[in-house]
Amino acid sequence: MAKQVLLIEDEPNIIEAISFILSRDGWSVSTHANGETAMDAVRRHTPDALVLDVMLPGRSGYEILQDLRADPEMGTLPVLMLTARGQKKDRELADKLGATRFMTKPFSNAEVLTVLREMTGGA
Repeated sequence: MAKQVLLIEDEPNIIEAISFILSRDGWSVSTHANGETAMDAVRRHTPDALVLDVMLPGRSGYEILQDLRADPEMGTLPVLMLTARGQKKDRELADKLGATRFMTKPFSNAEVLTVLREMTGGA
């Protein structure tokens, strides 16, 4: 069965690019673009991994990550944080809040695939 990934991102070009590369690799991809309702989307989709943008409308990816890690049912969900701001303090905050991995935009397609495979125990 295909691995499920939920992409929470509000930039259409990035949604399209990530959805395409993951779908082509056999992943089942769901997308969501609103920070305020992101936790509901995670509960609804029960993904194997989450790709989470830092800057979202409504709530930041950091706030969402904090809520995920505090939730007993979703606390261990692998989370790849994406951000256009790759400063050291951003990476440190993501680490502190429990991100599994952190990646800055622009990213390579191969890197996204490799990281998600590693996060979910795939090859």
